[in-house]
Amino acid sequence: MAMKRLQAIIILMHLGFSFALPQRVVTLGECYSNAYAVTPLNAEKGIYERMAQLKEGSATKNWFPTVDLNGNFAYHSEVVDMEALMGMLPLPQPPEGLASIPHEQYRVTFDVTQTIYDGGAVRSARLLEQATGRVNQAQTEVDLYDLRSRINGYYFNLLLLSRQREVLNSHLEVVRKRILSAESAVGSGVALKSDVDALEAERIKLQQQLTENAIGMDAMRRILSGYTGIEFDASTSPAIPVVDWPPDEEISRPELQLLDIRSEQLEASKLLLKSGRMPKAYGFATLGYGNPPGNNFFKTEAEPFYVVGAGVKWNIFDWNRARNERQVISYQQDLLNVRKNDIIDNLRRLLDAKRAEIESLEALVKSDDELLELRKRIREAAEAKFENGVITATDYLNELNAERQALLSQQIHMVNLGKAKVEYMNICGKEISE
Repeated sequence: MAMKRLQAIIILMHLGFSFALPQRVVTLGECYSNAYAVTPLNAEKGIYERMAQLKEGSATKNWFPTVDLNGNFAYHSEVVDMEALMGMLPLPQPPEGLASIPHEQYRVTFDVTQTIYDGGAVRSARLLEQATGRVNQAQTEVDLYDLRSRINGYYFNLLLLSRQREVLNSHLEVVRKRILSAESAVGSGVALKSDVDALEAERIKLQQQLTENAIGMDAMRRILSGYTGIEFDASTSPAIPVVDWPPDEEISRPELQLLDIRSEQLEASKLLLKSGRMPKAYGFATLGYGNPPGNNFFKTEAEPFYVVGAGVKWNIFDWNRARNERQVISYQQDLLNVRKNDIIDNLRRLLDAKRAEIESLEALVKSDDELLELRKRIREAAEAKFENGVITATDYLNELNAERQALLSQQIHMVNLGKAKVEYMNICGKEISE
């Protein structure tokens, strides 16, 4: 009983209430843009952008001086005995003698190191982080683009169900009028009761189909609402998208852009390897407190000291390690080019198949008009015969259903043609007009 009430409510919503509300057309382009805005994947772009900024900032900070606080304590079992050493030399001895180097040595130092020349390492690291950020952004774009195929399926299913509902409602109205006419004819003794029964059976079948249609539309609307954030209800309706046809065949898919950016990332890695082979220059300063202070081993008391200086470091031979790594990166770029060409070839094959499908559907749509006109004339002739009692209601319904099937086939072909053109544009990576 509850299921029957639910079906009755759905029928009323779609047969009555939906016609009372002004219809708002939601285009496929709106669904795309709204789906991009509400999907959780969209948040990845902002996260990747902040990550890239932080990593790039960290690479830049390599130019900042490093500051370290160090401390150590050591006990040496053997140290130089200065008095014994001086006694071995034929030199006059100082009256106060010489202090021995202490066994216990300790120091606390404040060390500062500043890069003077890094061979382009910081710049290369920044370029690599920027390229990595673009790779992550491009990967998100690829994932977002995949949303289109899912939205296409639900959107065109809803569109097809909407066209089916229009056809069913139109024929239900015709059957209802025929029922009234047949009941009147039965009362006059012109028609048989079986004709009314046949028409009533057709009416019930149409209402059942409308119930199934309404349930399907409700499911599609809920799914699309979840994907896009747009409130799909009885007041909203889809439309066949407007496509600039024929489009140019240049392929600009996000996957290809991702591969190009990955190649740029690898090129930045080459620069980083190259900078690693360049000489490095740096300056340093140490401020400390210890015993002995600095390198003055003749001091026996802890005192402050400092050291300043500069240095150069250059790994002049690395056993061709950097060259081999650059060669590996070049091979990786070659692999990306192979993958890119393979994707382009596959996409072109898909375009060829989709173009053949479009041409077939265009031919079907063109012939549908002629077939529908013939079916309309046949149905009108059967209608006149039925009113004159020449044929039965069953004969009339056969022709009515044949016309309905021709109309449904026309709508299916038109919707599928629109879908095929949109899929063609998606394969190319092109935007649709609406």
